[in-house]
Amino acid sequence: MSETKAGSSGHHNNLNRAKMYQLVLFPFNNGATNVYYILTSSYIAYYGGVLGLAVVFATTMVTVMRLFDAITDPIIGALMDKTNGKFGKFRPFMLIGNLIMIVSSILLYFCTQFVPDTMMPVRYALYVVFYAIYVIGYTFQTSVTRAGQTALTNDPKQRPLFTVFNLVASMVGMGAIQLLAPLLRTSVGDYTTQEFFNALIPLAMVISFVLTILAMIGIWEKDRPEYFGIAGEKAEKVKVSQYLDLLKSNNPLQRLMVAGAGCKLALAIATNTAVLCMLYGGMMGNYDTLYLPMMVLGYVFSVPFFILTVRTSQKKGQKASLMRYVSVALIMYIGVLVLLLLWNQDNPAFNLSLFSTEGGFHLTINLYTVLFILFFGIGYGAYYATADMPIPMVADCSDYETYRSGNYVPGIIGTLFSLVDKLVSSLSSTVVGLAAAAIGFTAKLPGGDDPFVPNENWVVILLFCVIPMLAWAATLIAMKGYELTGDRMKEIQAVNTCRKDAIAEGMSLQEAMQKWTKMEDLPAEYREAAKK
Repeated sequence: MSETKAGSSGHHNNLNRAKMYQLVLFPFNNGATNVYYILTSSYIAYYGGVLGLAVVFATTMVTVMRLFDAITDPIIGALMDKTNGKFGKFRPFMLIGNLIMIVSSILLYFCTQFVPDTMMPVRYALYVVFYAIYVIGYTFQTSVTRAGQTALTNDPKQRPLFTVFNLVASMVGMGAIQLLAPLLRTSVGDYTTQEFFNALIPLAMVISFVLTILAMIGIWEKDRPEYFGIAGEKAEKVKVSQYLDLLKSNNPLQRLMVAGAGCKLALAIATNTAVLCMLYGGMMGNYDTLYLPMMVLGYVFSVPFFILTVRTSQKKGQKASLMRYVSVALIMYIGVLVLLLLWNQDNPAFNLSLFSTEGGFHLTINLYTVLFILFFGIGYGAYYATADMPIPMVADCSDYETYRSGNYVPGIIGTLFSLVDKLVSSLSSTVVGLAAAAIGFTAKLPGGDDPFVPNENWVVILLFCVIPMLAWAATLIAMKGYELTGDRMKEIQAVNTCRKDAIAEGMSLQEAMQKWTKMEDLPAEYREAAKK
């Protein structure tokens, strides 16, 4: 793929395109942070139990720290927008953030345990402090995922490719922990033991750090001022007082915030480890034979949806792709809901069953399981393929802001989106913890070996189906009025390119903003380039 040096006159027929290796590697920044996201969303509350902390406290702290994470987002986003040093705008935040998470993980998972039981208030305090340090590092690194892609490429045909590579990278990060955790559970100890975390945390730190280095290589060549908006080094610094007006005026960003929060909330709750322990362990009684196969099947079903989402995005825009496949997930989960309502603990025909190892390996699959695999697999594939789609769409909102105001503020755009996303998704651990406590899990969260307790099926139906379905409905409603369609983005990119070339030749930003505002204003060569 060709690459155009932004800001050079005479290049109006070309967009800022990324090389293939850049598109592949940079999304691993999201994979690196998702390693820690799974650790916190699924397992940190379990570690609170290892330390002897109250379950409600441990799960509530996940929400509180996500709220803290959301508050720090705009601060770090503003800092990023003002950063342009020797090592670029984005790479320092990636490296520093990952190192902070490594240090905080060592302190939290390996040092807190040495505080004696007689000093429980100290354990509570250190748990909170070390968790807060981790959150700062996480915010440093994760904010780059949304902001950095604006410099990587602005080609409407490449951004959908970023979506699929981002999904793959996300799967690598999340999948590594989701795969390793149950394997370690069977070999070193349950989720409720220190031995489990002694094995998992070092592996997680190494995986995340390696993915961070790969991502830094991916953004290296584009982490320069000539790729920062339409004014480059001539851009004026945006004042903090202008951020509120930015949010009020950028309607696409507002709608994307709702859609992103809905997608993240559905994913966070439906894939929560405690929820899956209740579903496959408590209800179905076969956690060890169901969890990993179902997770793998979900990923297998995701593959064709990766391809479909990219093709739809390239032809009709990312809005059309997001709405189409969220709708598929919503429809399929109606089938999942019906099957869970039909579940009967005393009737094997209405229980999930894949195989048995008693008396030798043999299949025990039934019609109920086949239908569940189809409805769950297609639904999971569709929503997993769209769960991170709002992330590359943030770049469209950032380009729209540059088109609207002339400001290049990817840091604050990305972190404003992330703020609402985290405020909503932060509810997931608290909701799960309160729901589990309501049916008797007050001392610890449900594990894979815990037997069924009364009303557990209704908790699973609420968490695994109803709340995600409501979240997807909110996503569809919000995206209906989202204006950044494929054709609209072509116009915005054409106008921004024309302005950029004019500024490079000496015109002021204000003059360029006033002279070119829509496709009809542009010279013929820019209009023709937009049609390609």
